[in-house]
Amino acid sequence: MALRIELKPGERILIGDCIITNDDQRAKFLIEGRVPILREKDIMTVERAVTPATRIYLAIQLMYTARDPRPHHETYFSLMNDLLQAAPSTGRYVEIINNHILTGELYKALKKAQELITYEQELLSNAESGASLRKGRKADLQSA
Repeated sequence: MALRIELKPGERILIGDCIITNDDQRAKFLIEGRVPILREKDIMTVERAVTPATRIYLAIQLMYTARDPRPHHETYFSLMNDLLQAAPSTGRYVEIINNHILTGELYKALKKAQELITYEQELLSNAESGASLRKGRKADLQSA
């Protein structure tokens, strides 16, 4: 079954180890075969990989786009272990991602890693709002 892709003007896509940039008009095409494909919006760069979850996504992306993903396994599992130690609640994502990687379903692992990034953002947001609440309570206690 072919993958139907529609690109906006100027949009880029990674197909295999080639980056294709669309010209100034919408383009539609079908891709047949087994090759890694990522839209520009789904590509993680080293510069943007600044949190544990985004680094994990980048490691999976490198596995997905590599001809041989095995050299990236050690980095991925090291990052995953660090994340689990820091945030054990991420375990449900880790388990699913690991299963996808072990069965060779790297695109599905990338999709689940996107969910992990969203979850990490929620954790960080909750931690920040909790810190603000604690500061507010201390200020209230000091003024009383």
